[in-house]
Amino acid sequence: MSKIFTHTLRVYYEDTDMAGIVYYANYLRFIERGRSDWVRDIGMDQNRMKDDFGIVFAVKRIEADYIAPARLDDVLVVETTLSDVKGARFTMEQRVRREDQPLFTATVQIVVMTLEGRPTRLPAEIRALLDGKS
Repeated sequence: MSKIFTHTLRVYYEDTDMAGIVYYANYLRFIERGRSDWVRDIGMDQNRMKDDFGIVFAVKRIEADYIAPARLDDVLVVETTLSDVKGARFTMEQRVRREDQPLFTATVQIVVMTLEGRPTRLPAEIRALLDGKS
């Protein structure tokens, strides 16, 4: 099983709705931060990917479950795990929790694209970074 990468964040007023709970769409922002920090943690530089290889990552599909609400001032942990790597895509499992309580889960499929928006295979150098974490 792949290593679990964690990213911690606090819920701010701007993250909540009128009831004081996290607005549902903000969980997507939270897991994006978790994926971005995971990419940095494994040694990938997305700016270098774009400049040197002419590729970027794009979310193709998200399957999400909202389990329980988070509230103003909660400290949340985003867990990110690489679950599958194919030629031009990879899949990640992500969870948001408050202490030991699960709040949100998502399966996220990422595709590798050229700057023109066409799918392309992962370069060997980047595939090696991913393979080292799967």
